[in-house]
Amino acid sequence: MDSTQVDALLRRLGAERPARPTADALRELQLRHLRTVPFENLSIHLGEEIVLTEDRLLDKVVGARRGGFCYELNGLFGALLTALGFEVALLAARVYADEGRLGIPYDHLALRVRTVDAGEWLADVGFGAHSHYPLALGEKGEQVDPGGVFRIGEAEPDAAGARGGSGTPGTADLDVALDGKAVYRLETRPRVLGDFVAGAWWHSTSPQSHFTRSLVCSRVTEDGGRITLSGRKLTVTAADGTREVREQATDEEVLAVYRDRFGIALDRVPEVRTAGVTADG
Repeated sequence: MDSTQVDALLRRLGAERPARPTADALRELQLRHLRTVPFENLSIHLGEEIVLTEDRLLDKVVGARRGGFCYELNGLFGALLTALGFEVALLAARVYADEGRLGIPYDHLALRVRTVDAGEWLADVGFGAHSHYPLALGEKGEQVDPGGVFRIGEAEPDAAGARGGSGTPGTADLDVALDGKAVYRLETRPRVLGDFVAGAWWHSTSPQSHFTRSLVCSRVTEDGGRITLSGRKLTVTAADGTREVREQATDEEVLAVYRDRFGIALDRVPEVRTAGVTADG
């Protein structure tokens, strides 16, 4: 990512170029990203190709002023942070289902970010409702965030009896929990963006993926709440957890919500499809 592209993405976030890659700068960038770039899966239902390369992600997020899902959002955010001088590793995770079953390999992409002031952080702008600020990877106790109470701890062996990692200290998989419930299991081995193409393809095409079975567009609001459009249902959640739900009756109302609340200009309303497009990287 060159300097012109960095500046364009920072303008998209409404952020200034940080003087140094510090923890405070990372906190500011993550929060601005969550407020301005929606977590959304509209491409799957609009028949749009999902390509995991920096240039194509820039075209989508900056050029088309769209959002994306984890591979797109965290992939591009990681590239931005790297260009700004942060030390970034792409990490693979498997998301826990409601019954505690782990999802597919490369189910999710998250970021390990090291800052010049000796911090090591879990940054994630691509999981929907999650932490508003980076989480300290070295902190094993509770971490209170506007998104809830988080805890990161070494994972127990999985269903196959494996702990992940190389068996040496500090390499085991980590469980990330929100309000006492495990959210995803994080591997600590660095990956490259191309490693996630198969996961993006599966989530874009499999009838077992929740992304092919539903529509979502969501972002953090300026008051610390969240606004989400799921199909035609608009949910506005305040920072104190109170919710207002409204059904959008017409296509015009749906398109207006995308435009006015998420900054996404569409010429037609997305409709759920059971099969999506391929992901290529």
